[in-house]
Amino acid sequence: MEKIQAKSILSKLKNAPDSWFGITYNMNLYRGCQHQCIYCDSRSECYRIADFTNIQIKENALSLLELELKKKRLKATIGTGSMNDPYMPVEKQIELTRNALRLIYQHRFPVHVITKSALVVRDVDMLKDISHTYTAVSITITTADDSLSRIIEPGAPVTSERLHALKALSEAGIYCGVLIMPVLPFITDTAQNIRSIVEQSAKAGAHYMMAAMGVTLRDRQRDYYYQKLDRYFPGLVPKYQARFGEQYMAAIPDAYGMQSSFNDLCHSMGMATQMKFYTPPTPQQLSLF
Repeated sequence: MEKIQAKSILSKLKNAPDSWFGITYNMNLYRGCQHQCIYCDSRSECYRIADFTNIQIKENALSLLELELKKKRLKATIGTGSMNDPYMPVEKQIELTRNALRLIYQHRFPVHVITKSALVVRDVDMLKDISHTYTAVSITITTADDSLSRIIEPGAPVTSERLHALKALSEAGIYCGVLIMPVLPFITDTAQNIRSIVEQSAKAGAHYMMAAMGVTLRDRQRDYYYQKLDRYFPGLVPKYQARFGEQYMAAIPDAYGMQSSFNDLCHSMGMATQMKFYTPPTPQQLSLF
């Protein structure tokens, strides 16, 4: 673990807001991630993180964030959780995410937090304050089985802990939901797993659910993922190689059918399969009379 100086802290997406999460600005307060999910796309070469296990703390993140928030003319949703988890274990002591949320609240920006960690519940007070503008919290859950989550997401809280966090957020009045992303071919792509996640998420009070029926595979990320498959799921790598080759997107078998069933199940339980995005307030016109 080391401290580094960042050049900037908010990066604007090219086609903002993005169609999945409604995010316009990405915010990453750390580099690397302690959750060490075996499938994480952030290991890809394009992100230029040589050692993903070495956590780098952006020491000047908060001062940069305040300066950048003051300069932004467009008040649009800030997303956190794209390159790493904003609530990985180091956050418990460092509190970069909590203090960033305080600045976001002070400058009246909307926020969308994406996490696998129950630590997000610590910041319910800040999230409720920001919700006067817009707050969304998405909890990623890829398996209904705690024992499997320990294998594929070894540094993250297990699924049952995430569901408890989801329930706490929902009961606090926070707009929240679940992301089943990724769905791993031949591992988590069973109808039983998807149904169990949906049912438990509905019970916990999720407002929405979204799923990506597959996993990305490229360069270093693919190599790392295949190493873990060899260790925990012997014989699965040849199956991946035969089916996906050098494809970037590895969709599960019958992805269309599974997506359709997922959508129907969510809707039957009162959950949306798309998020509600931040909507800027409409300027009020002055009356001449």
